[in-house]
Amino acid sequence: MGHTGVNDRYQSVMGTPVGRILATRLGLPDPPRLERWSADSPVVTGTVVVGGAHTSPLVEPVQQQLAAIGVSPCAAPGLAPDQQIKAVVFDASGIADVDGLAALPEFFRPLVRRLEPCARVLLLGAMPAAGAEPARVVAQRALEGFTRSLAREMRRGATVQLVLVAEAAHQQLASTLAFLLSPRSAYVSGQVVRVGSHGVPDSPATHDREQPLRGRVVLVTGAARGIGESMARVLHRDGATVISVDVAAQASALQTLSRDVEGDWIALDVTAADAPQRIARHLRDRHGGVDVVVHNAGITRDKRLASMRSDLWNPVVDINLGAPLRITEHLLDTGVLRPGGAVVGVSSIAGIAGNDGQTNYATSKAGIIGLVDALAEPAARLQVIVNAVAPGFIETQMTAAVPLLLREAGRRMNSLTQGGLPVDVAEAVGWLAAPGSAAVSGNVIRVCGQSLLGA
Repeated sequence: MGHTGVNDRYQSVMGTPVGRILATRLGLPDPPRLERWSADSPVVTGTVVVGGAHTSPLVEPVQQQLAAIGVSPCAAPGLAPDQQIKAVVFDASGIADVDGLAALPEFFRPLVRRLEPCARVLLLGAMPAAGAEPARVVAQRALEGFTRSLAREMRRGATVQLVLVAEAAHQQLASTLAFLLSPRSAYVSGQVVRVGSHGVPDSPATHDREQPLRGRVVLVTGAARGIGESMARVLHRDGATVISVDVAAQASALQTLSRDVEGDWIALDVTAADAPQRIARHLRDRHGGVDVVVHNAGITRDKRLASMRSDLWNPVVDINLGAPLRITEHLLDTGVLRPGGAVVGVSSIAGIAGNDGQTNYATSKAGIIGLVDALAEPAARLQVIVNAVAPGFIETQMTAAVPLLLREAGRRMNSLTQGGLPVDVAEAVGWLAAPGSAAVSGNVIRVCGQSLLGA
């Protein structure tokens, strides 16, 4: 399951015995070899430890849901003295005051040195209800700082996440556990995921381990190449019928991709005045509607603001932001996006931290976060979830054209000290698109190796 970044010569050299010696002696970054998921792999290969602090209301439901996805956890006291650990799940949702936070170092201190390469650490917290005691609110908010700092301390490709769970969502975690504990989340670390913040289904979620998107119709814009193509292939692998969208100039690539994934395609400009109507008509007439819409289409036109002409600003903002908003609203208003469905936008680290020479791009990608904020609540009333992914430095044709020094900075300025792969973004989209993730809404998940940029 190991992969290195595309054309990352530094990482290739550091992976040799001589390179590792140089990295140690000179204090250079030594990028770990990340594990990525492959077909027929289990969720976790190795020992999984589950524990909790004080009252631990999530331990029992988590153990049940882990069993449902083929994971058999154990308790920390049951470990052999030299036993290595592949994953840790710690229920911190019962911590109700500042003193209770001492349970965090007490639990983790004996375990962190026993983590295997590419281990997964997962904290579970609570989203305090309105009117909760201030001490409880303070303690639960403190978990975010612990999570992000512990993620910075991890080595050898290990990651750390925090999942905040609403009381009504205790039985809605299987899909999220399967993603965050597995190699599917190889390039995701230091993230806070909120489950159940916009309401949850009435019945417990089910998660198909082999094909979580079986029977789903998924639309992916900007699908002809790069990250969009990877999305189409991963979503097909997970059981979806994929409708790929791109401009007419990419029609040949769209047709080839559609044959490969046994799907369908639409050649159009997403900014065309009638694009929402044409997409809706195609989805309704050919597929009876759509279950998931992934807004991946995007462009860059980089210039500093002093030289930012309207012909550089307008198309970036309209393709990256205006079109997703118009298409989503039309599909929701017409009911073509079916109940139980999902919308996934593609934001960017640039939309969170900004970037020199990208005021247009950063504006559009911050706007995608606004789209999530604006639509998550009203879409929930239609039983549709809305989330976004925010990629960091991903190894694509676009980033391969970045000047060498900037490219190296982008690769190394994260906790995993390497660029991600298109499949990393695609895997996150697959998780957010799955029916088992129906309680996960209103989130912006950074796929950036815990970039040093931004929050």
